[in-house]
Amino acid sequence: MAIVVVLYAYNDLPDVRAEHLGAHREFLASQPGLRLSGPTSDGSGLLVFEGEVDAVEKALDDDPFFAVGLIKERRVFEWTPGLGSWKTQLGL
Repeated sequence: MAIVVVLYAYNDLPDVRAEHLGAHREFLASQPGLRLSGPTSDGSGLLVFEGEVDAVEKALDDDPFFAVGLIKERRVFEWTPGLGSWKTQLGL
């Protein structure tokens, strides 16, 4: 299986984001291929999946943040780690 990285850029709707954060997190936690996720220092979201790009994209169409218009841009791509101590630790 491939490693798939997702970058979310959000619309500036803090009240809507706060209202739907729990549902968003619950949705992500229910995704069997999700390996890591969380906010970045610039306010974006970063998700790492094990799976296939098309399947991840299709699954993320059901993200509550997507449904309520919080996601301004979603980039989904395969990633091949080349170097680093985590590569061995994670069995990559």
